[in-house]
Amino acid sequence: MTFGTRSSRKGYDPVRAVAQCWLGAHILLMKQSDIFRDNADNCLQLAERAKGQPTYKRYSRMAEAWRALANEQDWLDGEIPPIMVRIRGKQDA
Repeated sequence: MTFGTRSSRKGYDPVRAVAQCWLGAHILLMKQSDIFRDNADNCLQLAERAKGQPTYKRYSRMAEAWRALANEQDWLDGEIPPIMVRIRGKQDA
């Protein structure tokens, strides 16, 4: 295993360096939004196993938040176009 250093190459990413060492290269092939969706799925599984209503709601809200984050990441990556907003003109009035 080799650890990158800031001086060894331009564009050093400490998260990528740790991920290569601990998580393996396959995780680096996943899009960030896919990782967020996996987190949402994990939260839903935890919600299904929850023993009480407060715990169920907590994990369900966490899953919704991860899904929203994944959708926003897709938008930031340019995979989802921005929403078209129509501005009312004089003809529409």
